Amino acid sequence: MTLFSASSALIKRSKKGWRYPVTLFLSTNILLAGCTMAPKYHRPAASVAPQWPKSAALPAADNTSMKPHPMAADLGWQDFFKDARLKALITIAIRENRDLRSAIQAIGEAQARYRVQRASLLPAIGGTGEVMYQQPSGKSGLSFAPGVGEDIPRFHYYSMGIGFSSYEIDIFGRIRSLSKEAAERALMQEETARGTLITLISQVANSYIAWLADRETLNLAEESYQAAKRNLDLTQALLDHGEASLLTVNQAETLFQQKADLREQAKRQMAWEENNLVLLIGQPLPDNLPPPLPFGEQNIIEDLSPGLPSDLLENRPDIRAAEHDLKAANADIGAARAAFFPRLSLTSSVGNSSLKPSQIFTTAANTWGFQPELTVPIFNWGQNRANLRISKAERDMKITAYQKAIQSAFRDVSNALVGRDTYRREEVALTQAAAKAENNWNLARLRQTQGSDSAITMLNYEQTYYQAEYQAIQNRVARYQNLVTLYSALGGGVKEKAVSLDKTDKAAHSAH
Repeated sequence: MTLFSASSALIKRSKKGWRYPVTLFLSTNILLAGCTMAPKYHRPAASVAPQWPKSAALPAADNTSMKPHPMAADLGWQDFFKDARLKALITIAIRENRDLRSAIQAIGEAQARYRVQRASLLPAIGGTGEVMYQQPSGKSGLSFAPGVGEDIPRFHYYSMGIGFSSYEIDIFGRIRSLSKEAAERALMQEETARGTLITLISQVANSYIAWLADRETLNLAEESYQAAKRNLDLTQALLDHGEASLLTVNQAETLFQQKADLREQAKRQMAWEENNLVLLIGQPLPDNLPPPLPFGEQNIIEDLSPGLPSDLLENRPDIRAAEHDLKAANADIGAARAAFFPRLSLTSSVGNSSLKPSQIFTTAANTWGFQPELTVPIFNWGQNRANLRISKAERDMKITAYQKAIQSAFRDVSNALVGRDTYRREEVALTQAAAKAENNWNLARLRQTQGSDSAITMLNYEQTYYQAEYQAIQNRVARYQNLVTLYSALGGGVKEKAVSLDKTDKAAHSAH
């Protein structure tokens, strides 16, 4: 059993567990509480297109393997990511991240609240024991019975018993509706924790990818800095021999200072990203982490199948959480409606009482009591009606929130699908542009050496090359992060590993 299936399993077990004690204590309550006054739940319309936009095209199928494109919800994060260092960071984050830990702890709280509310369906049975010694007044007698016992020297009373007090029989389903509401809140919290897990994995992956890119950017900035330094030294030497002007030296020094500034920016950004990773994984970065794959070799799965927009209703935890929240509000309407009708409560006890302790366990000392009480609302000056309006208004707001969650998910997936194709084409163009810029820079250096071009021309080509490389790095970061976003937007990340078809077939054969 997984961590997040414990909540739903608890609620299913508990719904079965309380039926038998009810038949022992008050079997008629089952028949009376078998229905509620909550409106029948109908899932609201999704209000999104039945298909993804045409611009969100799926990559061409692999005709050599003829394997279907994997679904994100069925693909474990261990299978989606290939970098061993990233997998280690995600494992630590799942264990140590405080946001995820808090979300999981909230599941336990929601389960306990459900148990507290569900317990109201059964009478709270307790035992009592009482000993009374009293000296009656010669003028008024016993304090609890004035005018009686003036001549008694001392009053002794002993009693013991078990029973319950003010137990409400759920005739109109008020308590059952509140129990249903608490159960849906617990299930909502479970889905919220799943969503927190998916978000955490996505954040760690995106931060790690950004850290790899920052490392590449720092290497590029360092290389550019060293090139600018060599150019400044060369230009200064030419000035000393009268072969360069002071203007040329000033331009070379300005470029050098700019490259030094870019190098410091890259160092700062890389340190910030490391600090962000520390926050996400909930502890300092261990020294024994596996070495990272070179940037650009992460091999993140790109051909994820988006399925249909309707699949998001089952695969996105935030949508499922919004639906459980809606169901809880729907159940609350049943409790608000039940407040218009009478409430029947029972108080009952059985035990022994005697004036002498030696006789308390005799048959003659047996006593019992049964006290039904009916409360009928007559005038409450519109309070029940207003509470019902509040419940219906909250239900309507939950419907709106549920539909917005679906629309937001549709937008997230559509944007990621469009980005998957456009980022890939953009990467090809930027890679070719960087290669051309490098060739131009090499030619400019050669022409400068031969005296055909000036140092300024060569520096311009150099700056163009480094700018093209920087743009290619930023595009690669955006493309990888977009793939991570697509994976999480489709509901991927809850499972650690996907169940292989081979294991499924073996399990099916063993079952037969």
